[in-house]
Amino acid sequence: LILNTKNLLHIEDGAFRNLPRLKYLSICNTGIRQFPDLTQIFSLEAHFILELCDNLRMTTIPQNAFQGMNNESLTLKLYKNGFEDIHSHAFNGTKLNQLILKDNKNLRWIHNDALRGATGPDVLDISSTALESLPTYGLEAIQVLNATSSYSLKRLPPLDKFSSLLEAVLTYPSHCCAFRNLRTEKQNSLLSIFDNFSKECESTMRKPTNEILYRDDSYNTSLWSAEKNMYPFATDEETSPYSYSAIFDDSEMTGFDFEYDFCQPKILTCTPEPDAFNPCEDILGYSFLRVLIWFINILAIAGNFTVLLVLITSHYKLTVPRFLMCNLSFADFCMGLYLLLIASVDAQTSGQYYNHAIDWQTGSGCSTAGFFTVFASELSVYTLTVITIERWHTITYAMQLDRKLRLRHAVPIMLGGWVFSVLIAVLPLLGVSSYMKVSICLPMDIETGLSQAYILLILVLNVVAFIVICACYIKIYIAVQNPELVAANKDTKVAKRMAILIFTDFTCMAPISFFAISAAFKVPLITVTNSKILLVLFYPVNSCANPFLYAIFTKAFRRDFFLLMSKLGCCKSQAELYRMNYFSAYTSNCKNSSSATGPSKASQALLLLSALEK
Repeated sequence: LILNTKNLLHIEDGAFRNLPRLKYLSICNTGIRQFPDLTQIFSLEAHFILELCDNLRMTTIPQNAFQGMNNESLTLKLYKNGFEDIHSHAFNGTKLNQLILKDNKNLRWIHNDALRGATGPDVLDISSTALESLPTYGLEAIQVLNATSSYSLKRLPPLDKFSSLLEAVLTYPSHCCAFRNLRTEKQNSLLSIFDNFSKECESTMRKPTNEILYRDDSYNTSLWSAEKNMYPFATDEETSPYSYSAIFDDSEMTGFDFEYDFCQPKILTCTPEPDAFNPCEDILGYSFLRVLIWFINILAIAGNFTVLLVLITSHYKLTVPRFLMCNLSFADFCMGLYLLLIASVDAQTSGQYYNHAIDWQTGSGCSTAGFFTVFASELSVYTLTVITIERWHTITYAMQLDRKLRLRHAVPIMLGGWVFSVLIAVLPLLGVSSYMKVSICLPMDIETGLSQAYILLILVLNVVAFIVICACYIKIYIAVQNPELVAANKDTKVAKRMAILIFTDFTCMAPISFFAISAAFKVPLITVTNSKILLVLFYPVNSCANPFLYAIFTKAFRRDFFLLMSKLGCCKSQAELYRMNYFSAYTSNCKNSSSATGPSKASQALLLLSALEK
């Protein structure tokens, strides 16, 4: 033992030479800077243990560092040192039983050929290291892998390298998904092989012990003969009536994660197990969602971009409805970007998400996606509420020009909406809830009271906004039912439009709010897997429908669209027709206003319908 000698800075080569009876060597808590020469120990003991610990100035394990240790079983306890890297062929010539590298906080790199030339190890412990990857060579013999608190190890080598693995204790639950899939594939492939053998085991175990031990010679002879025919070059010791290696070829058994101990399988176990928030599946889970999300996000992006382009390039005066529509289209455009980001990452990681989950959920990509979706949804709901209130206000006070909502009023109102939406979207980045909880990057973390209050605040505000929207549209419908103001066919048309608007808002908000509120109170009624259906089918409904219901289907937008196309040399006849209709309506309205002493029923109807049309 060499312990607690901080002043020991160097051990000369050959200091450990020809020690045939040495069983255990410990060099701990010293000041040595270079890895000591251990290649000349030549211990004859079958089991040898080397312990190097708390040597913080020792930074490298060089090539052939343990070549002289030819013991039948070698345990290397190399923990709490200053190791930063392990070179190629570092363990060359050894028969490793255990390789303990835990608590080497600065260990970031193991050469891909570090284990080349070595047999084993059976146990590998890399807990609490800074390793970002494992070598792909030399992992076949590992039966136990311990990688707890290895937060930099975000990707695993190809799973077929862990052909003998029986137990894995890892840092991230998503990595256990990889081994779960591996276990399922292997068990399915061995199912037919072991089916008949299991039946034989069951029948054998039912027989009395003396009958198993003292079978009649004819049975033993026949089974022995069968084995001899199957393996003619096997020795008597290698084959017996109960030798599994005689029944199954070694090549059939290689690469599988369990072996039989008298009919009882040893199953690969992995911890930590995936939780309810991160099940073993791709980002979108269902295959049909993977197709549907592309259609929805393209529709949302194309529709809202078109609306923004037409409204911004229009030569008409920027009115309050146009200004509000620009804000709504931008919010829904951001929602389309969120869906596009989720769909793209899902397509790139399909089938291998377990190896990308940590990078995605803890990286800037998921945070960006989460910010986009929360900002977009809150700004969209806020703007929809303002648009509805503006329509109600315009119709209610149609003849009172002094109470008309001006652009100077709308700008600060929407500025408040932007500040509120940005604040709500930034809070999870500051530790109030989190976007990292689930693969779809929604703030589902409700572990703390503050996070729970944050989620409930968002949901309650969305419900209140929906109630306000419904109340305003009901009042608008009551107003337009006045037969003195609007004709019957116009009344029906307006009612249908308002019903569609309310229905799309309800479809978007109701399912999400219902299940989210129950989850916020820690009584989830739906799994994360099924919630992804809501994410794709209901959550973006408004973002897809709004550009059509509030802009594209209106006459004002169609006029602006054809006028824009005419500037590009297209649709000139339609643009001219819209110019003529607009001019006729304008001159007619001016004549009616000048000839009447007060606001006529016709002018009231015109103002009311124009407000709804906008």
